[in-house]
Amino acid sequence: MRARLALAVSGQVCELREVVLRNKPQGLLQSSPKATVPVLVLSDGRVLEQSLDIMRWALAQHDPARWLEPSEGTEADMLALIADCDGHFKQALDRCKYPSRYPDADAPAARKQAVEWLQSLDLRLAQHPFLFGDHVALADMAIAPFVRQFAGIDSTWWDAQPWPHLQAWLAQWQASSLFESVMHKLPAWVDGTEGVSFPVREDATG
Repeated sequence: MRARLALAVSGQVCELREVVLRNKPQGLLQSSPKATVPVLVLSDGRVLEQSLDIMRWALAQHDPARWLEPSEGTEADMLALIADCDGHFKQALDRCKYPSRYPDADAPAARKQAVEWLQSLDLRLAQHPFLFGDHVALADMAIAPFVRQFAGIDSTWWDAQPWPHLQAWLAQWQASSLFESVMHKLPAWVDGTEGVSFPVREDATG
């Protein structure tokens, strides 16, 4: 999702192919032998295989919302927080969301690890409306999808937590037109067929 967010906000038009990983098409395997998603094949033949790399590439082409220019801190500061999310928090998230995949994991410890990290985000958001100041930036858009996943594990529990700033931040993001624009479900792509032009241009919707 976060790669789509950056592609959409930057206006980088691509051919979107929805892949079902349990039935990987040959086109994916040829483009990326590691066969994970997302994958972005650039016009010069380069292949980007990490969502954060795709985000940064798209924003380097065009960054109209100034996601790479936080009002507090630097891009390096944002990348450090995103790395903590992708490592420390994502590890705990996976063990809470998919306990059957990690039968030997300490589930209470994973929940505690995730909660402590989320509390730190709430404290950060108590100082300003977004993670790095007064406008949306790369860190918000790279981290929000994973916070959304955690909130979705048990929405009643999530709503009961004393994290008003974090909850409001997530709700605002989920209510945004950008979020809505990347959430459309597409049919699984089949080898030999064309993908869907993304992002959809308003003037092309009729």
